[in-house]
Amino acid sequence: MNSAAWAQEAAKEVAAAVATVRVLAIIGSGETSPTMVTAHRELISRLGLTSPQAIVLATPYAFQENAADVSARTQRYFADSVGLQVRVAAGTSPNADPAMAPPLILPDEEDEPRQAAGIRAADWVFAGPGSPSYALAHWQAGPVAAGLRDRVLAGDGLTVLASAAAATAGRFTLPVYEIYKAGGAPRWLDGLDLLGPFGLTVALIPHYDNAEGGRYDTRHCYLGERRLAAMERTLPADAAVLGVDEHTAVLIDLRTGDVEIRGRGGVTVRRSGHSIVLPAGTRLPLAELRELVQGIRRAAGGGDAPEVTEGTGGRGGGGGRDPADPGGGDGTAAGDGEMLPLPEIMAAAEQRFEAAAGTSDADTMVGVILELETAIGQWEADMDEDQGTEQARALLRGLVGRLGRAAQDGLTDPRERLRPAVEPLLDLRAALRGAGNFAAADAIREALTGAGFDVSDTPEGTRWQPTATARSADA
Repeated sequence: MNSAAWAQEAAKEVAAAVATVRVLAIIGSGETSPTMVTAHRELISRLGLTSPQAIVLATPYAFQENAADVSARTQRYFADSVGLQVRVAAGTSPNADPAMAPPLILPDEEDEPRQAAGIRAADWVFAGPGSPSYALAHWQAGPVAAGLRDRVLAGDGLTVLASAAAATAGRFTLPVYEIYKAGGAPRWLDGLDLLGPFGLTVALIPHYDNAEGGRYDTRHCYLGERRLAAMERTLPADAAVLGVDEHTAVLIDLRTGDVEIRGRGGVTVRRSGHSIVLPAGTRLPLAELRELVQGIRRAAGGGDAPEVTEGTGGRGGGGGRDPADPGGGDGTAAGDGEMLPLPEIMAAAEQRFEAAAGTSDADTMVGVILELETAIGQWEADMDEDQGTEQARALLRGLVGRLGRAAQDGLTDPRERLRPAVEPLLDLRAALRGAGNFAAADAIREALTGAGFDVSDTPEGTRWQPTATARSADA
């Protein structure tokens, strides 16, 4: 076979491989964080391409003053962490000032038909953080929405919708900023309904297990239970809420009809206030998910998934992991190799540092500090949520300060430094006592006591140690 024929055959094989991939990935949060790196890499490997055509839709965040920076950081994340070169395709903003920042749109894609064609043809399309309502206002009934629908219904490649963009995928969309930030009346917007053709009439809610509020309820993408319950009552009888936890992905293979849940949380199917939680690791046919959404079946496999009522617990972004035992040797990775959320990394770092300080293990103390500093840098790339980088920096500074004080006080046992001076005197004391010269032996003991040492005679021999006063003076 000559080189031209070989190239043609190779091109056919690549085309055939790509044609077998049509996956819709819905990510609840953390789409540009370390927790999703493994999932992104695995998805891209399904394409079987060395240089996929990958585009980012900037529309959800295009209204932000730092939109250009968000685009640049997103490109760096996928290039550095995932090994994917992406370009920002669509996302002009009426508020954008070309004099203040580079345009978010490429010159050859300034008209909407070309944008839609680019979306249909790309191997990988991604949209993430920002405002669901802003994205809908620019996508709804336009060529971008049409391009996304075509990809999902009959196209090829990977479509990844996360956070704000994920909220637009259902028939009903939550205008989170208008409700949570501006105090607007709880209501639904008409979504893109990308899942409707598959029998999933849902309001898709990312950040479902959010806990940033601490003492007040920010679950369900900052709605809280009270507002979600009120909004749920306005849904049609055939609709359900599909909640995707933070740092969690729902992978829907639209060719095979398989659904897989990956990450650190789960997916909740909620109807009339009753919820069924599908935890990470769940695999089920799309038909079973459809039956759960439609209320035909109560749990996949006839009861494999637990039914919970809101407020009864049993959920949470950490998956019940003990921060002191995260499953990774360095305290930053879970047992499956995926990065832990930053709060868990902080908790593990503090506990490991405490343990190392208790055993005067300086190398481990330094290692914990360096690992925490690396984790902070990785989490700063997350465009969607602040996992607590300022708190992590404060902890880092505190650990550095403690390491400095430990170095000043001395991490080694002070007896090691004093042994050459003290033990010869104790040997002489023992010899004097053996010779019956108790007065001289007592004089040596009194001298050591006056110098700040506790000396005690036990059946196992003479023991000594510096008193607290002596240790403080030595420091």
